[in-house]
Amino acid sequence: MANVKLAVVYYSSTGTNYQLAQWAEEQGKEAGAEVKLVRIPELAPMEAIEQNPQWKEHYLATKDSVPEATINDLDWADAVIFSIPTRFGNVPGQVKQFMDQAGGLWFQGKLVNKVVSAMTSAQNVHGGQESTLLNFYTTMFHWGAIIAAPGYTDDAVFATGGNPYGTSVSVDGEGNMKEDVEAGVRHQVNRTVDVAKRFIN
Repeated sequence: MANVKLAVVYYSSTGTNYQLAQWAEEQGKEAGAEVKLVRIPELAPMEAIEQNPQWKEHYLATKDSVPEATINDLDWADAVIFSIPTRFGNVPGQVKQFMDQAGGLWFQGKLVNKVVSAMTSAQNVHGGQESTLLNFYTTMFHWGAIIAAPGYTDDAVFATGGNPYGTSVSVDGEGNMKEDVEAGVRHQVNRTVDVAKRFIN
């Protein structure tokens, strides 16, 4: 059986979702998948980025070291883990713009049966994390993708806040995660890879 091709696609302004994506990359490899870690391109002007020291630091640290995501990464992958922050209960504009570029693949039927799972972050537990994931998954329904949400399939889900739609974490004003979610991320990746194995020859 061929190895699952797993794309870990993230957008991160200050680094939280990058950390989630790095854990996902590690676990994907441990689960035997061929993994690509790619970042969704930044659209904000440098003037805006420079107003937030954490944003500027993270942007400069990763802009040349992590490859930018392209629609070809979605075509290549059997499974995709998305790590995206919450913006008013929905995905950031950068993520929406990236997803909108997938129309050609969708039209050709190339996104059907992609196995997809998503993670998110916000400043507080009730900051729109669940609605962000549900809004994101609406696009996946249009793709004809198979959503591999973690559900309540492992104790790690309860330990990381009990979000059945995907791992979510709250972050303080200094960018520190308030919950220990690494085990939840790793379980979600294992589940995604396991589901994907059922859809490839």
